[in-house]
Amino acid sequence: MDAAAPTLNPQPSGVAIKTEIVVIGAGQAGLSSAYHLTQRGLAAGRGFIVLDQSPRAGGAWQFRWPSLTLSTVNRVHDLPGMAFSEAVDTSRTEVEAAQAVPQYFAAYEERFGLNVFRPVKVAVVCRRGERFRIETDRGQFSARGIINATGTWETPYIPDYPGRDRFRGRQLHTRDYRTASEFAGQHVVIVGGGISAIQLLNEISQVTTTTWVTRRPPQFRDGPFDQEAGRAAVKLVEERVRAGLPPNSVVSVTGLPRSPLIEAMAARGDLKRQEMFSEITATGVRWADGREQRADVIVWCTGFRSSLDHLAPLLLREDSGGIFMGGRLATEVVKEPRVHLIGYGPSASTIGANRAGSAAAAELMATLGIGPAEAGR
Repeated sequence: MDAAAPTLNPQPSGVAIKTEIVVIGAGQAGLSSAYHLTQRGLAAGRGFIVLDQSPRAGGAWQFRWPSLTLSTVNRVHDLPGMAFSEAVDTSRTEVEAAQAVPQYFAAYEERFGLNVFRPVKVAVVCRRGERFRIETDRGQFSARGIINATGTWETPYIPDYPGRDRFRGRQLHTRDYRTASEFAGQHVVIVGGGISAIQLLNEISQVTTTTWVTRRPPQFRDGPFDQEAGRAAVKLVEERVRAGLPPNSVVSVTGLPRSPLIEAMAARGDLKRQEMFSEITATGVRWADGREQRADVIVWCTGFRSSLDHLAPLLLREDSGGIFMGGRLATEVVKEPRVHLIGYGPSASTIGANRAGSAAAAELMATLGIGPAEAGR
């Protein structure tokens, strides 16, 4: 059961609810940040406020496809201070991730009294003197600092290939996928070389014919992915955002683990990757050499972009499209140190979000001059 969300009392027109810090988003990154703010003495609902646009606890997990279970999902890392197993029976591996993770997040919010306000959609964040004005569909808030933890789920990316608008079949993104059975009897083109593409290819190829295309040859990784390899992968992503470049995903530099699922797909002949097509036709796709493939469905497993449009008035982006990031774990916006981005770049993984939440809470409170005495007010 979700903890009851706190009520937003109506405010007179133009009057904003004041707090020290607003945390935007209540996924792994937002909850981790909120936890560390409480550990440093800020009171939820007074010293800081968490805003979440989802209808219930669970972040983006609550919207994942039904076949993504605890046995197939990438590891769900514990939030700080409370193990996943304290809220969820992890021996039941076939439980849907869309049920288990929200159950965990709801229990976590209740245990630490995080008082998440939802559903609240943030429309825009702008400067108002020494403070920020956060305008939402449930009123206005005023804060001295921002921890943005909105993730990527709300910003699916589909590349603009020639002919995409004239395709007469169905097109969908990873986030729209539900079950493979709906594609039975249709030819499906699956675009993308990440973990989600592999998962969907595995399921769909068992009920119908498929074509798998990727922009670059997929890199399969043999052997264990230890802590040293993980740190090296995160470092590559961190270097980009510290240079003000758009982040690559952590997965893009780690490769795909050669798992039993991968081996089974290879044995079935379902991992025959083709290079990216050059255009989309009314009835399928066409390559530069003239080859064509009829298709009923194109599934774009082409990832997401950071959901940061509400921060546009702050002018954080460079001409490159990236944001110069600083701080111990590259969460602090260099142009505006009162804003921290969690889940952006190296903190996009669940374990990265935990560490980044701690760093952001400490650094932002120091920037704002909030010590133990001020935090307790």
